[in-house]
Amino acid sequence: MKVSTEILHIKVDDRDARPSVTPIYQCSAFSADSAFFYSRKANPNVTELEQVVASLEGSEYALAYSTGMSAIYMVLELLKPGASLVINKYIYGCSYKLFQRYAARIGAHLTILDLTTQEGLKALPANVDMVIFETPTNPFLKDIDIHGVSRAVKQNNPQALVVVDNTWATPIFQKPLNFGADISLYSATKYFSGHSDVMGGLVLVNNQTIYNRLLEGRFYSGTILTPNSAWLLRRSMQTFNLRMEKHSQTTASMLNYLRELPFIEHVYYPRIDGKQLTGYGGIVFVDIRPDLVPFYKTFTSALKWFGTGTGMACVTSMVAQPFSGSHASMTDQEKADMGIEKGLVRLCFGLEDLEDLKEDLLQAFEAMEHKIDQESSVDPA
Repeated sequence: MKVSTEILHIKVDDRDARPSVTPIYQCSAFSADSAFFYSRKANPNVTELEQVVASLEGSEYALAYSTGMSAIYMVLELLKPGASLVINKYIYGCSYKLFQRYAARIGAHLTILDLTTQEGLKALPANVDMVIFETPTNPFLKDIDIHGVSRAVKQNNPQALVVVDNTWATPIFQKPLNFGADISLYSATKYFSGHSDVMGGLVLVNNQTIYNRLLEGRFYSGTILTPNSAWLLRRSMQTFNLRMEKHSQTTASMLNYLRELPFIEHVYYPRIDGKQLTGYGGIVFVDIRPDLVPFYKTFTSALKWFGTGTGMACVTSMVAQPFSGSHASMTDQEKADMGIEKGLVRLCFGLEDLEDLKEDLLQAFEAMEHKIDQESSVDPA
């Protein structure tokens, strides 16, 4: 045997390695008789993550995707041309645009309703095929009765699919499938990751037929999560409960503090009913005073412990303006219809010390007010 052949076929015998954590299977293909065969279909790291998430959700099946948006897109692929799609009025800006464009492409009828109200439920089309909503909503953290929506949908069309984006509640605090949802989905980039270092999407279902259709769609579209990303998410899952507990504690302590600040007009926080939603994490919205709005950049520049990137729900605190951030892809009229103005600010509390975060917000708000005083003062000369 020549050396060129030998070096290509030397492999370590790892049958007795017994690693404390599953290593990264950074390979595209497996033996023909392997249960995995090809990483576009399945991979040990992806499968392990899916098993962990399914256990946490209490679901029969889980599928991992490359991003949260790819997960949503593949769920939309369950629709047939000409279908009736209903979305909630309050929803993430990129999701909103995706629903618009996808519906137009397949000739689906798109209906936008406020499913937080009884009037919205009563307006559901009789021929609805799929309903998609977030609860708590993005923005404003409004709650939607999952069981109520499911009941209203199924009485008209038992085959219709109720899809809940559970990203912000997480399966720690809410399990949509237990309340009548057919599909529970997540942007794993947020709380599941928690460290701003990996992107991913997750879809959970109990129905085998739906699972098989989604699995086939993922295989042919190539939207499966990468082994490295799956490994990172699996690692993050080890501290999921602990992180969510800290996020929740910090946010609960922040609420009264924010409500008492003279710079804030309103604080948005979800209704925790103890049944559907049993707790909540670290994201809130606030309306700042109208006179402070022009000085938002002064506020963000003064912050020490709050980042200003597009990330959120991670170990470090973040601040963002939905008008120019999460909902920037929407038109000004669409934002106005949703009630999104420039004074709406999203605060995401990380794992920093509570008092440090309070002091940081206070000095940043005071910097805004100082800027107002500077611009309103009259030069005596």
